[in-house]
Amino acid sequence: MNLSTPKSDFVDVNGIRLHYLDWGGNGPALIFLTGMGSSAYIFNKFAPRFTGKFRVLSLTRRGQGDSDIPETGYDVDTLTEDIRQFMDHLHVEKAILAGHSLAGVELTHFAGTYPNRVEKLNYLDALDDRREESAIMEQNPLRNIKIKREASAPHTFEEYIAIVKRDVPSFAEIWSELWEEEFSHGVKVNEDGVYVDKMPASVENMMIKNLIKEYAPKRVEAKIPMLSFYAWKKPKLSNVYTEEQKAVFDQFERNIAKPFFKSLISEFQNRFPHAKIVTIPDGHHYCLIVQEELVYHEMRKFLLD
Repeated sequence: MNLSTPKSDFVDVNGIRLHYLDWGGNGPALIFLTGMGSSAYIFNKFAPRFTGKFRVLSLTRRGQGDSDIPETGYDVDTLTEDIRQFMDHLHVEKAILAGHSLAGVELTHFAGTYPNRVEKLNYLDALDDRREESAIMEQNPLRNIKIKREASAPHTFEEYIAIVKRDVPSFAEIWSELWEEEFSHGVKVNEDGVYVDKMPASVENMMIKNLIKEYAPKRVEAKIPMLSFYAWKKPKLSNVYTEEQKAVFDQFERNIAKPFFKSLISEFQNRFPHAKIVTIPDGHHYCLIVQEELVYHEMRKFLLD
């Protein structure tokens, strides 16, 4: 895999310093926004493909990657203001916003708040209304099963990555040079010489509370062109679970989780009847990586229309 070497820089906005990548290009501004925990580097293979027609950028949200990690500001209004001031700093009057995962909340809220500064919206498996998700996940039969793992204190980046691959099979099966680069910007070495996540649990909890459990999508009055990808694939379970546990989980996925997922698509389409929906039945949450060609061609067609 050949990764690009974009311009890496910082902007001082809203009282903090945020990291961004700039791949250059000519044309309208296309800004990629990350999912929870990710940095701008997660787009370093996908985003450069658009530089022929667009100026391509990606912003790392506060609390993640190389951006500052303040104790506050993880509400949707502040995060939206971060994006607006980022655009102002780079003299971008109007942009196409493309967001992955959690960034769906920011896409909708930004469009509802600053409709005149949005040209198009692209949701990359990015839900903007997840208030009922917690109740659905409470029905997950594996939620209370305690997994016994050996205590780990990785003293090298390689050890840290080995633990990630062990604990998150969905990452392990799609691992590449891109993930090595992405994770290198999401970890730090603590005072004991151990590699740990940069993003504190307190920040993650605030974002879950503010952007998932309690966020009601802001009404978007303007009819902004939208493209929304939905990827569905049964999660791959670790072998620490028994066959019986896996079978019960399969039943939960089939009878509860998947129908709920389909209802979210319908709800989004009802709110935005003009939006184009692309479903990927055997997709991956990181569809921009795993189903890159499909996503790229659909997105390029949408952006150039």
